[in-house]
Amino acid sequence: MSLVTAGVVVLDCAEPEKLAEFYKEFLDGRETDVSANLVEIRGADGFRIAFRRDANATPPSWPRPENSLQAHLDFLVEDLDEAERRVVGLGGRPLETRDAPGPYEERGYSDPAGHSFTLRLVPPMAPKQG
Repeated sequence: MSLVTAGVVVLDCAEPEKLAEFYKEFLDGRETDVSANLVEIRGADGFRIAFRRDANATPPSWPRPENSLQAHLDFLVEDLDEAERRVVGLGGRPLETRDAPGPYEERGYSDPAGHSFTLRLVPPMAPKQG
C-alpha cells in the first residue's frame, strides 16, 4: 500500500484567494480546502492545485533570467484560441502568443500573480489503422 494518496501542486503568492479564483474559473473547479493561508481547488478533471500565502512572494520574471522559473504548468486544451480568450478574460497575461516551433502547438501565459503556464493543443487522435 502506498503511503502517498495524492499530490498537490502548491504555488506561493501574496493573495491566495484571488489566485484560486482565477484557476477555479479557468479549470471549472471547486474549492476543496480553505484556511487563512491556503486555498486548494480541484479542477473538473481531478487536477489539484493550491495557493499558499507568502507576503514576500515575488512574481517569477520568466522568460528573463533573474528570478525566472519557479514553477511551470502545462494545460492541454482542444482549442487554443478559445482557451486564450478565457485566460485573458480572467486576468491572465500572454507571454508568447506566437505558436511555438516544434511538435506541439502551444502558447505561454502568466496568471494574475505572475506564475507562467503553457496552453498546449491536444493532438487529434487518428483512428488506428490495420
